[in-house]
Amino acid sequence: MTTQNIKMTFHSAHTEWHAALDAAGRFDTGDHVAGLGRWWLDRSGRRVALSAVAAGLLGIEAHPSLAACLERVEPEDRAAVRVVFDRIMAGDDGVDCEFRVRLDGHGLRWLRLQQIDTPDADTVACGILLDITPARNAAARERFNFTLTQYLVGTDSIDDAIVKILRLVCEELGWEWGAFWAFEENADEDGLLHCRYSWQAPRQALAPFRQASARIHVTTAEGLVGAVWAAGEARWLEDVSGTPELLRTDEARACGLQSAYFFPVTFVASDGRLVRPGVLEFFSAQLRQPDAQLPGLAKSISAMIAQAFERMTQQERIRVRAQTDEMTGLANRAHFYDQIDRLCRDVPPPSRQSFGVLFVDLDQFKPINDAFGHEAGNVVLTEFARRLRALAPIGWSIGRLGGDEFALLSTPGAGPDELEAVAEAVLDAARRPFVYREHRLSVSASIGISTYPEHGGCTRELLHAADAAMYTSKRNGRNLASRFSADGEADEAGHRMALLTDLHYAIRRDEFFLEYQPICVSTGTEIEAVEALIRWRRPGGEIVSPGVFIPMAEQSRLIVDIGRWVMRQVCRDLARMRAAGIDGVRVHVNMAAPELIDAGLPDRLVALTAAAGVNPRLICLELTEGVVMKHADRSIAIMHELRRRGFGIGLDDFGMGYSSLSMLKNLPIDSLKIDRLFMSGVPFDRDDCAIVRSILDLGRHMKLKVIAEGIETDAQLGYLRQFGCPLVQGWLPGRPMPLGRLFDRLTQLQAA
Repeated sequence: MTTQNIKMTFHSAHTEWHAALDAAGRFDTGDHVAGLGRWWLDRSGRRVALSAVAAGLLGIEAHPSLAACLERVEPEDRAAVRVVFDRIMAGDDGVDCEFRVRLDGHGLRWLRLQQIDTPDADTVACGILLDITPARNAAARERFNFTLTQYLVGTDSIDDAIVKILRLVCEELGWEWGAFWAFEENADEDGLLHCRYSWQAPRQALAPFRQASARIHVTTAEGLVGAVWAAGEARWLEDVSGTPELLRTDEARACGLQSAYFFPVTFVASDGRLVRPGVLEFFSAQLRQPDAQLPGLAKSISAMIAQAFERMTQQERIRVRAQTDEMTGLANRAHFYDQIDRLCRDVPPPSRQSFGVLFVDLDQFKPINDAFGHEAGNVVLTEFARRLRALAPIGWSIGRLGGDEFALLSTPGAGPDELEAVAEAVLDAARRPFVYREHRLSVSASIGISTYPEHGGCTRELLHAADAAMYTSKRNGRNLASRFSADGEADEAGHRMALLTDLHYAIRRDEFFLEYQPICVSTGTEIEAVEALIRWRRPGGEIVSPGVFIPMAEQSRLIVDIGRWVMRQVCRDLARMRAAGIDGVRVHVNMAAPELIDAGLPDRLVALTAAAGVNPRLICLELTEGVVMKHADRSIAIMHELRRRGFGIGLDDFGMGYSSLSMLKNLPIDSLKIDRLFMSGVPFDRDDCAIVRSILDLGRHMKLKVIAEGIETDAQLGYLRQFGCPLVQGWLPGRPMPLGRLFDRLTQLQAA
């Protein structure tokens, strides 16, 4: 290139750059109204010119250096923006990028830089700069709310959920510190608020502020946190340095924190009470304005946390109800058995550390019930339970197994002397008179003692041994405690062995039969479905309760054979219904654990229904929460396959303390039953009513049919109708009946 050409090129570039400077300096009303910034970049001289709008968006002067353009860009985005500048300098066209800047008074903003093709782009590149924060914030809000919902639905721990929420807010919205202030454990609203959970950005050194927050405990009348909790209103601090009620002003200033936002978490509980779990606070190292994104999200954050608190409170109530004997407040049978199971698992070989089980039966309790009524009997049971709680050593568990039977479980390491001393204290507690009105009632106790691992390695064996020892005490005159001895259980074992032997032949002798209990719509008499219930009539005509023979069958392979017999009989009965012109009634069939974890179950059931000409959709397989959760890794896959083949799946005894909501949402079920335990107090017990309403709401939201079982009174039925329970089962809507009587009732309903 000649000197003349070089001069001409330089002159052209100089002219174009001056034109760019003139354009940048002109005030454009349209650009200001639209918030449209413009930029020019001199490729030869690495010079930048910005319109007034663009300079304001970047928070710098109108003629900055390239380095100055990066000053307010977020550190994580600077490298990407630098690459964009390098591409423009190298002559690239059509460059487009989005990045974040942080400005005092405006917080974090999103900008979009776009290059525009022009005739003189070889020497001076130009483009526009847009503030895309509103669009980004809208997308972030949607993403934030979705993630927040996932956190709260997918967790069964409020601790875990709150920490995740604090981190989510700080990372997504650009805050350096987040904390949740709540009352100290087990304190009421007259207690002290303290910083229970916190999260901080790794890039910010906040140790002094974190330590100061951990030290502070305030009443609801102290400090900014207390004021926000008491007033139930949010507070914005544009500059924390002039706020002494913060109580951590010096530490906040030392750590570079400038703005803060506080808002309460409140909700109205199902019983109408206003519940205020605590206060959320967030701090920023930037001077922010109240129009930052967090205040707009505060209500939804507070509402979702409040819902999580209420849901988990209800779950805890359900868990406690499911594990507690209502009358005495002791552990119920299922929970006490579970405690022994857990101890057997937790004390494995090689330690084999001993612990003991005391089985307690009250003597002469029935005559009290007969003479004075159940109210007197309840007084004895509740007072005896109170005495057991008072005498039990720390760490021991106490349960009521049913009727007048109680049990105590020692801590690991309890020796024979400690077990016998506690047994003697129990005997003394039973001997002391019980006062009912003007009467002094007297009972005694017979106690059996078994020890792990000497008398058994599992719950069934230990309770069997303790039960046998208790009967030894009764045979020896009552008011005694006896240790288990294998010689003393021969008679009891003989009776059980005879029953088990008969059970083996029951199918072959055709001694089983089915009865069907209606499942009705709550608003009328229409029968939506029936539940198949097995019965056993021994050769002598004795009807053996399922509560006796089913546990025996579950201890052997017999439960599988019985389950297969039930399913074959149900298919035959459904075929008879269809032949009689009765079609569309669904039959619920209970499934045991060994059946559910059999991978061949779907094929076998399909073959059975096909042979009988029965549609699989007319059969609903009922599974208990315990069965599903205990074998979740295998059972859920089989459940999915059964649903694919057309069978219904129902969750029985819902709320008995096994499944979490995060697990429940993954189960392929179409119905669930509210356990009769929770119906017993409806409509008079506030906790039972709250639990039932929660389960009904859960069923509606998850599009599940909800069946309330154990309905025995008009008051219960009326309550369920009021709150929209679709289906009911119990003695009021219909007792279990043979197939013939079911035919008659269905025929009458069809005729009506």
